[in-house]
Amino acid sequence: MSTDAGSAGPTKSTAATPAVRATQAPSPPASPPTPPSPPTTSDRILDAALASFAARGYEATSLDALAKGLELTKQSILYWFPSKDAVLEATIARSATDLSRALESALQAAGPGWVRVEAVVRSVFRLAARQPELLGLLREVSRLGPPAATQMTLALEPLVQRASSFLEAEMDAGTMRRHDPRLLLLAIYSTVIGMVTEVEVMRALGEEPTARSLVRRRADVLNLLHSALVIPAAEQT
Repeated sequence: MSTDAGSAGPTKSTAATPAVRATQAPSPPASPPTPPSPPTTSDRILDAALASFAARGYEATSLDALAKGLELTKQSILYWFPSKDAVLEATIARSATDLSRALESALQAAGPGWVRVEAVVRSVFRLAARQPELLGLLREVSRLGPPAATQMTLALEPLVQRASSFLEAEMDAGTMRRHDPRLLLLAIYSTVIGMVTEVEVMRALGEEPTARSLVRRRADVLNLLHSALVIPAAEQT
C-alpha cells in the first residue's frame, strides 16, 4: 500500500490566546497632611514682643510682663535673649524678613509699570488686615530712631534698591513723572503707612475696621499715587 508522499503531516491547532489584562497595583492611601510644628519658645517670645512693641511701644514693654503673659519666667526669656534690646533686635530681624517676603511675592506676581506699584500697595493693606502688629512695629521703630531704625533700614535695603531701580527705569521710559527715586519711595512709604496706621488707631479705640473701609482706604491711596506718579498715555513721549 503506497503512502502519499505529498500529504502534510499533522497540523498544530492554534487556539486563540485570551488577552492578558494588565493589572495595576492599588494606589497607596494618601498620607494625611503633616500638622504644623508647634511654635518654639523663642518664636512665642518674639510673637508676644511684636504684639507688645506694636501696641504699647518699646518703653512700656517689660520682660516681666512678657513672661507673665507667656506663663514663663523672666529667666526663661533671658535664656533665649540676654536683654530687652536683644528681644527688639530679633523682633526687627524676623519682621523685616516677613515684610520682605510678602512684598517680594507681590512683585513677582505683578506685571510691569503701574501694576507693580499697585501690587505693593495691595500687599501692604493685606498685611494691615492680617498682621497689623507688623506695620505697628514699623511705626514704632521709626519713632525710636537709631539703632533700631538703622537695623530695619539695612534689612530692607535690598528691597528698597530694587524699587528705586524700577522707578528710575519707568521714569526713563517716560511712563512716570521724574522724581528722586528714594525720596519718592519715602513719600510712598509715609502715605501708605499713614493710611494703614488709621486702621490700627481704629482698633485701639475699639472700632474694628470693616473690609469695605479697608478697600476704600486702599482705593484712596492708589488714586493719590496714580495721579502723582503716572503720566497719562496721551502725554507720554
